[in-house]
Amino acid sequence: MVIDDEALVRTGFELILGQDPEIEVVATADDRTALDRIERHRPDVVLLDIRMPHIDGLTILRETLRRDEPPAVAILTTFDADEYVVEALQLGASGFLLKDTDPRQLATLVKTLAAGGVVLSPRVTRSVISGFAASSAVASAVTSVAKLTERERTVLAHASVGLSNREIAGLVQHSIGTVKDDMSAVLAKFGVATRVQAALIAQQAGLIDGESP
Repeated sequence: MVIDDEALVRTGFELILGQDPEIEVVATADDRTALDRIERHRPDVVLLDIRMPHIDGLTILRETLRRDEPPAVAILTTFDADEYVVEALQLGASGFLLKDTDPRQLATLVKTLAAGGVVLSPRVTRSVISGFAASSAVASAVTSVAKLTERERTVLAHASVGLSNREIAGLVQHSIGTVKDDMSAVLAKFGVATRVQAALIAQQAGLIDGESP
């Protein structure tokens, strides 16, 4: 589902994603109809504009993530250093995309979200990472990278570039359950709730190169 206050943006994303036979755009919406259509269509993935005139994206994000079995939500923004992106990630968004993301990459990114992965724009900037790390809880958690086991660091590195638990399990040759346990341990040691928050900490700590698919 695509939520944006501009009809042209909604139509563009719908046309691009509709070309992939594995993706169904079940609905599009502006800010005023978004929550009702999320409830009605129950999408697996939501692409959500962060800046809208009537109901801002953060409000929609909060309400959406309160639902039972909420969708993966990625924030759409024009600015890779938008201060609202930082707050959205702290609230539990699964990542963010710039609106000028290469159309050839868009379907792959949506599939990553559907598989439980995280998506950070390849142009993620130091401003976003630094802003996220500005909270005292996250800043102190950065130092916890050294406390991870070698396997936990490997799992975190793979998760941080958008791989799902199943894909990581195949790479590290462990069960999906073991990978889930390792990710749970990473989140606990970092003191965060989501994989995307852990991914940003990994980037800040230099564990990965700062870019994801």
